[in-house]
Amino acid sequence: MDYQILNHIVTAELKRFEMISEEEWSHKISPEKWSKKEILGHLCDSAFTNIRRFVITQYKENENIVYDQDLWVKAQNYQNISASEIISLWKVLNIQIVHIVENIPDEALQRTCDTTKTELRIFTLAYLIQDYIDHLQYHLKAI
Repeated sequence: MDYQILNHIVTAELKRFEMISEEEWSHKISPEKWSKKEILGHLCDSAFTNIRRFVITQYKENENIVYDQDLWVKAQNYQNISASEIISLWKVLNIQIVHIVENIPDEALQRTCDTTKTELRIFTLAYLIQDYIDHLQYHLKAI
């Protein structure tokens, strides 16, 4: 597992985030769309959920670990938190993910986690780690 790519993403994005004003972070193109702060908050929520998946799946097969992204973003009220606080949280969570992933034994990477909300969705830990990075990169492009 190439967890160093996550280190690289965090370092590069933190530099880029410095160029974005608080006003830009808060701007919403429409009331139903997320602002940049809410997108980054969503990525924090994703990190929280995936930390749990990455740890539990190492010792417990097919644990059901899901989250509702819209409810989490609304409940945490990221729109009314300073961008710098959300950025700090995002940084710390992703550094923790790097620490977790670099210590996962190879044999644990084929263990599975259930991400089912409605239809059965079971994935290996290796897949979930790659999917986390892909999801992160997808949303960072929107910021």
